[in-house]
Amino acid sequence: MLGELKRQHLIERFDIQEAAASRDIALYKTLSKHNLVYDASSRLYKASESFKSLFDPTAEHALIWITKGLGDGEPRDTTPGITVDFPDQLTWPKLDILGHVTQAIHQKCPLQIDYESLNGSSQRVIVPFSLVDNGLRWHVRGFDRKSGEFRDFVITRIRKASPLLDDAVAVHETSDQDIQWTRIVELTLIPHPDQPRPEVTLMDYAMVDGMLSLKLRAATAGYTLRKWSVDCSPDHSLRGTEYRLWLSDPLALYGVKNAILAPGYVAPDAREF
Repeated sequence: MLGELKRQHLIERFDIQEAAASRDIALYKTLSKHNLVYDASSRLYKASESFKSLFDPTAEHALIWITKGLGDGEPRDTTPGITVDFPDQLTWPKLDILGHVTQAIHQKCPLQIDYESLNGSSQRVIVPFSLVDNGLRWHVRGFDRKSGEFRDFVITRIRKASPLLDDAVAVHETSDQDIQWTRIVELTLIPHPDQPRPEVTLMDYAMVDGMLSLKLRAATAGYTLRKWSVDCSPDHSLRGTEYRLWLSDPLALYGVKNAILAPGYVAPDAREF
C-alpha cells in the first residue's frame, strides 16, 4: 500500500532473519517478476507501473491496517469467542485508487487525479498528506493546485490516480501550512437541555462534571459533530431524539470552515440580533 519494500520491513513485521527475508522477496519476484523494481540509490524495491496484486485484499482490510495496524504482527484468534455485529459501511474506495493515494502520501509527492464532484468532472493535481474518515466515507486531504486551497476529496469519486514521483512539492503545499489542519478547537458538549433523563447521556459519554471536552482539528470538527448529532444551534433549538448532546459554546466554531456541516450551526455574522 505504500509503494515500496525493504528487507527490514519483513524482518520487523514477521520477526525473521535477514536471510529469510531475502528468500521471501526472491520468491515473490519469482511469482510476479514485473511487480517490483529495485532502486539501487535508495536500496529498496518500488512498485512498478504495471503492479498488480497477487492477492485479493479488500479496501476495508487495507484501511483497518492503515488506521489501526491490526494484522501487522498482532496475534490472531481463529474464533472470536463472542458474537459481534456492527453497521455495514455502504461503500469502500477501490483498492487500486486507495493504493495510489496512500503511496503519494507516504512518498510525499503530488497526485494527479480525475475527479467527479456534484459540479462536474475535472482533472487536477493535489498534494495529499492524510486520509480522513468522516464516519460515512473516506476522504483524502491535501493541497489542491487547481483552486490553490487545502481541501478534502472523497476517494470514491476519484476515477483515476497517478503519483507524480518526480514532481517537487512546494513549501506552501505541505500540511503545516494548512491552517484548518493545524488549528485545534476545544469544544464542550453537555446533555441537551431539552431532552429527558440527562443522567443517561452522562453515562453514555462518560462525562466528567457534567460535560465532555473535545480537542479536534478544525478540518475535521464538522464531521465529528455531524456524526454524533450534536445540536450546535445557539439556543439548543433542534428537536429529535438523536440530539442528545448540545455544544454549549457554538462560538468555539468561529472560523472553522466545515462548521457548516454541524447540525444547527449558524455563523455569528449570519445571526439576527
